[in-house]
Amino acid sequence: MVKFLVRLFYLPTFLIVGNGLAVLIVQSGYSKGWLFLLVMSFIALAFLLERLVPYDAAFNKSYGDRTRDFYHFIVNETANVAGVLSVPLLAAFISLPSIWPHFLPLWQQLVLAILIADVGITLAHFASHRIEALWRLHAVHHSVKRMYGFNGLMKHPLHQFIETAAGATPLLLMGVSQEVFSLLIVAVILQLLLQHSNVAYFSGPLKYLLAINVVHRFHHLKTAEEGDVNFGLFTSLTDFFLGTAYYDKRRVIASDDLGIGDQPNYPKSYLSQLLQPFRN
Repeated sequence: MVKFLVRLFYLPTFLIVGNGLAVLIVQSGYSKGWLFLLVMSFIALAFLLERLVPYDAAFNKSYGDRTRDFYHFIVNETANVAGVLSVPLLAAFISLPSIWPHFLPLWQQLVLAILIADVGITLAHFASHRIEALWRLHAVHHSVKRMYGFNGLMKHPLHQFIETAAGATPLLLMGVSQEVFSLLIVAVILQLLLQHSNVAYFSGPLKYLLAINVVHRFHHLKTAEEGDVNFGLFTSLTDFFLGTAYYDKRRVIASDDLGIGDQPNYPKSYLSQLLQPFRN
């Protein structure tokens, strides 16, 4: 019964409850430190429930990658916080009049920001599979040999900057507030936890709209022929436009199916992964 409830409520808990609590924290004027505690609580929850209701129990076993993934998390999320703090400074250099609908309730502004950012991030992701210089950076993320929530946050910091810029620039030009950007960062983290999750949660028809784990696993297949699909972060809407949306309910994906086919020995340590894109 407990496992059934986890599978039933995992997706709405992260998608609705997590973002709803973040909106409540910001809307009530509480310290942004509460957002950090919220994120850490959901990371801990992901670790716990992945062991209770795993898609693949083997994905819970470390490949000597836990410390490395922690370094990725610390560096990348510190960069995100710095980015949010710099919003007023960046906005000062933009002389365009604000066209952002500040009059909308905060949760509606967040939904709108997610939809707009999702297009830019998805297109940057798509380009990263076609432009060699971008792929070298993005390959760090594709080197994973297991899918669990926390390594959804594993990215080369330069590639994260590129994707973030692609998603955030339209919002900056529109005049989005610092508060909405803060909520967007939380939404991205929660989504990455969902997207890489090793929890066998129910998704129903939402799998054809949302870029969640059952569809994102296909993107991490180790051959370009199979993995060149499902580039979306939040939704599959841009993938439908690009013709890259794909799902096969019969396919079971295991560790041997993941990684980079022509680079099976991709470096595992954090510093090696930072340097690998710049090596011949």
